Amino acid sequence: MANLKVNKQKEKVPMPELDPVLRAQTFEEVALGYTAEEAVAEARRCIQCPKAPCVSGCPVGVPIPQFIEQVSEGNFGAAYAIVKGANALPAVCGRVCPQETQCEGVCTRGKNGEPVGIGRLERFVSDWAAAHPEEAAAALTELSHRCAADPEDGACPVVPEVLSAADLGDKRVAVVGSGPASLTCAGELAKHGADVTVFEALHKVGGVLTYGIPEFRLPKDIVAREVDALGDSGVSFELNTLVGKLYDVDELMDERGFDAVFVGTGAGLPGYLGIPGEGLNGVSVASELLTRVNLMKAYRHPEYETPVYAGKRCVVVGGGNVAMDAARTAKRLGADVTVVYRRGRDEMPARTEEIHHAEQEGISFQLLTNPVRILGDDSGWVAGVECVRMELGEPDASGRRRPAAVAGSEFVIDVDMMVIAVGSKTNPLIAETTPGLEVTSRHLIVADECTCATSKPGVFAGGDAVIGAATVILAMGAGKRAAAGIAKYLSEN
Repeated sequence: MANLKVNKQKEKVPMPELDPVLRAQTFEEVALGYTAEEAVAEARRCIQCPKAPCVSGCPVGVPIPQFIEQVSEGNFGAAYAIVKGANALPAVCGRVCPQETQCEGVCTRGKNGEPVGIGRLERFVSDWAAAHPEEAAAALTELSHRCAADPEDGACPVVPEVLSAADLGDKRVAVVGSGPASLTCAGELAKHGADVTVFEALHKVGGVLTYGIPEFRLPKDIVAREVDALGDSGVSFELNTLVGKLYDVDELMDERGFDAVFVGTGAGLPGYLGIPGEGLNGVSVASELLTRVNLMKAYRHPEYETPVYAGKRCVVVGGGNVAMDAARTAKRLGADVTVVYRRGRDEMPARTEEIHHAEQEGISFQLLTNPVRILGDDSGWVAGVECVRMELGEPDASGRRRPAAVAGSEFVIDVDMMVIAVGSKTNPLIAETTPGLEVTSRHLIVADECTCATSKPGVFAGGDAVIGAATVILAMGAGKRAAAGIAKYLSEN
């Protein structure tokens, strides 16, 4: 049924946020979320267009018009049930997914104004469900019965036939890693009766959601809430278990008795610049800083015995979301922060929202600038970064204009801390300990795009372990495809 109460406002209903001056001194969440009235007003901006391009723009296939229509009518439980049926981690996706390049990027309303705030509404219904657990549970049950009676109902999640028909009650699946791809795969398989165990190398579940994204963007109690829901569905977790060391993949199948294995180990090894001085004290990679602060609660030292050093003058090198996270984290730890990036503002891969928030919080940007050498003092600590100005030439393989150094433009930025955030790589451990597993020269696992099957029978892989560092929602999409591929494999073997 079309929404008859359309809000013709061209701009999104603003999302309340903490004051920039105050939030730069705290790790509290920046975006405060919609009220019920704001959510309804934003939902009524949706015109319920027949082709619904937003759905095809969503890697996990959320029935977006249907859930938004329920929000517009104030039926928040029904809206949550629709989202949750397709998305295992809606509270996470509503906060960190790049909706502007996916569902919102193709929203019809965006052709004449701003797109509908799909991510904001997804966050709202998820937070509403957390505050109203009994009503949310009842709505989930009601939708489940409704979809059982009529699977073609537009509010029902699109489930591959092989998975919807699967009876996996006697099958055991091992999931390696506990990031978004793994959690999604585990949740989908558990829905269909599989006995799923997730193996995590660290002492907390969540992968990059737990150690890589700052508290002020994604509070860790929200990650824990989503993980607990998976535990309630029957998924088991074995922590402090590094597959490739404690067990290899063959041992999981031959000795532990798993019928299939999904590898979702992400891309956790940091990249470096390859310039002189990277070994100086005070030079760090973003993953180390973020892990200490997020997973090990270093921002609450000495309450938590995890030391962290952000210096007084910090340079963060990079232009992606991780660089913004590192810069904003260092700012909250008391540093005067400058982001150095070798291309221009338009070429920065970080979300526009994250760049805007960083600027609001007083972080400086040195664009078209590239470090060439790190300078140290007599005691072996970083004291400066020698940089060169850049200019943009013809596009490279990524489609962005290639930066080239401007001769004679060298200059030095005085710093006492430097954070490198220029990408990450896949850990080769699984590849090196799994005979018969085909990998690329970059240690990425070769897997079928549709089924996520690898060259080794019974072993599947998806997310960053296959495509390299990408987004949470793309990893989740791979997890859903892998679950269907695993179900097909198990039904035939």
